[in-house]
Amino acid sequence: MPETTTFLGTGRRKTAIARVRLAPGAGRITVNGRDWQEYFVTRDQRVTVRQALGTVEGVEKYDIVATVHGGGPQGQADAVRHGVARALAKSDETFGPKLREAGFMTRDSRRKERKKYGQRGARARFQFSKR
Repeated sequence: MPETTTFLGTGRRKTAIARVRLAPGAGRITVNGRDWQEYFVTRDQRVTVRQALGTVEGVEKYDIVATVHGGGPQGQADAVRHGVARALAKSDETFGPKLREAGFMTRDSRRKERKKYGQRGARARFQFSKR
């Protein structure tokens, strides 16, 4: 079996799904055909995307091409981070325990709770009037 230089990882968060392709390179990150700093505009989103790379000291060692859809900007950033972590774990088995310890390998399954009938929201009730 030939040695592959490209590693794939799928990341999910809320309704966002990211397909990440990781390859050895100079540290370029592309999201949906655009530069990642143009796609993710806030500092928090940019930090989130690079967290998994920083954990394994691979910020300038890998090129990333991500395709992400669904959800909002922060959910998409979290999905890309999850996908990058999964791809890094495939690229080198010693990265797995570090990434798991940092919490990047676990999918964050929290979602918005649905609104219930007879109530104003998921948990908020309509105002009660005693008289």
